[in-house]
Amino acid sequence: MDQATFWIWLSLFGLGLFHGLNPAMGWLFAVALGLQEGRAQAVLTAMGPIAIGHAAAIAVAAFVTTLLGYTLPADALLVLTGVVLLGFSGWRLLARFRHPTTRFRAGAHELAWWSFLMATVHGAGLMVAPMLAAMNASHHVMHAGHGHHAPAMSDSLIGATLAVVVHTLGMLLAMAVLALIVYRVAGLEILRRAWINTDLIWVAVLIVTGVVAVGLGLWNIV
Repeated sequence: MDQATFWIWLSLFGLGLFHGLNPAMGWLFAVALGLQEGRAQAVLTAMGPIAIGHAAAIAVAAFVTTLLGYTLPADALLVLTGVVLLGFSGWRLLARFRHPTTRFRAGAHELAWWSFLMATVHGAGLMVAPMLAAMNASHHVMHAGHGHHAPAMSDSLIGATLAVVVHTLGMLLAMAVLALIVYRVAGLEILRRAWINTDLIWVAVLIVTGVVAVGLGLWNIV
């Protein structure tokens, strides 16, 4: 694994951790269910459906990006994903962070569907797209001049699947730890006294990633 690829994998995991910290991504519902049922097991049980919904949203963007990688040059794909991210960031600002809603008393399938919608609305999957495009560009640079072919479709799909798994594991880890801390120690009052606007930070991350993706792609093309 080259250094660039290592940092991409680390970034995927780190973004998962950041998503897990955001109460809008699901741990708040897990805590609410735990408080309603009066047991920590309910908090942990809710994590599964939430993680599945989140992973599904990431997978859609990851697999679409992977398939586009076989029809577009790697650098052009990097520019495209950056432009999409920037456009999506503008929409998020105009939409004023409106969120899908659900009942606090939700079943497993409702939690999974709500988590899928939340991750989609937040652009969680779109954030993975430029990273996969950058990884694809890195592979092309590594293989250039060495008589190697681009990775087979099956290898690329495996890479996309691993990206979804790595990101989701980071998200699940942060979400489970934070939910249990809030449930057992801090209480929901911490959200009013000490929480920060993670939505605004996330949009800023989307914009920065989009700018970097477009810049790197154009630099390589020129």
